[in-house]
Amino acid sequence: MSDRHISQHFETLAIHAGNTADPLTGAVVPPIYQVSTYKQDGVGGLRGGYEYSRSANPTRTALEENLAALEGGRRGLAFASGLAAEDCLLRTLLSPGDHVVIPNDAYGGTFRLFAKVVSRWGVEWSVADTADPAAVRAAITPKTKAVWVETPSNPLLGITDIAAVAQVARDAGARLVVDNTFATPYLQQPLALGADVVVHSLTKYMGGHSDVVGGALITADETLGEELAYHQNAMGAVAGPFDSWLVLRGTKTLSVRMDRHSENATRIADMLTRHARVTRVLYPGLPDHPGHEVAAKQMRAFGGMVSFRVEGGEEAAVEVCNRAKIFTLGESLGGVESLIEHPGRMTHASAAGSALEVPGDLVRLSVGIENVDDLLEDLQQALG
Repeated sequence: MSDRHISQHFETLAIHAGNTADPLTGAVVPPIYQVSTYKQDGVGGLRGGYEYSRSANPTRTALEENLAALEGGRRGLAFASGLAAEDCLLRTLLSPGDHVVIPNDAYGGTFRLFAKVVSRWGVEWSVADTADPAAVRAAITPKTKAVWVETPSNPLLGITDIAAVAQVARDAGARLVVDNTFATPYLQQPLALGADVVVHSLTKYMGGHSDVVGGALITADETLGEELAYHQNAMGAVAGPFDSWLVLRGTKTLSVRMDRHSENATRIADMLTRHARVTRVLYPGLPDHPGHEVAAKQMRAFGGMVSFRVEGGEEAAVEVCNRAKIFTLGESLGGVESLIEHPGRMTHASAAGSALEVPGDLVRLSVGIENVDDLLEDLQQALG
């Protein structure tokens, strides 16, 4: 019986999909196959399909099956980082002269990949507000092969109607790519809403403990999955066995962690809306967020990321980051511990001077699973 038929319930799939008991010992957790090559049963006689761990590794296979099940996809692929996954996807989908529509609010590393790397290969790109399907449609050209979406977006927490933009992309004969890192498959299922490919930085919520770097692609189409797997093997930026094992451990608790992240973030966003030094709070769970209705329709809850703007400009925002004590000043997100950062000087510095430049007075929070009262007290003292 395939893992995808174990259950339709996310929490059960998270624990059991890909996690077949070890046939030799009965171990309930897949072993870490820290191995590069495999004994073959005669020339071309691969045992279980394994020959060399760049091509396939049993621990990575377990993770990839788990990821596909959680996203409701046909094929999952695990990479050495989120950007390695994005690079493989772009080089699979695109050729020189092709065009991509990217969001006006995206992770700085994704923007750098388009602006500084892929563009040198002859791929064209243009920016659109993906919260507006009409703006996406207007940005599409006859050469457009992909539309790229982050929802919620990083760091402004914008919301895109996945089903609506999927229809726009489909009408143009383009693929819709959705970066689901902020929401995770527990809160949002882009493939079910019409996306063709889901991208993850597994470093974030999927791993969940700030101890691993990884990336993933999950496809709705088996043929595209095979094409991506060919390029993954040819290019080689695969997830190692120990990293795969760490992420597989993380996905087991994803649902309970995301519930707590979301609960804490909701409390914090509410407090920030009432603070005199905060000029704007960006959180899709707030009723006045422009994407609130769409987020409520396509997400189970609103996630653990909160951004806000501070009275006094950039230096005031930097000072808030420096004054925090429980919130750790650091890049990345999605771990059990709370993080605070200044996107303009940290994660999104590469977007400075572009259409994706973020406001200098912006602070981004990755709200952890600590006691929320402690987190509220820390932010209040940091704001002064």
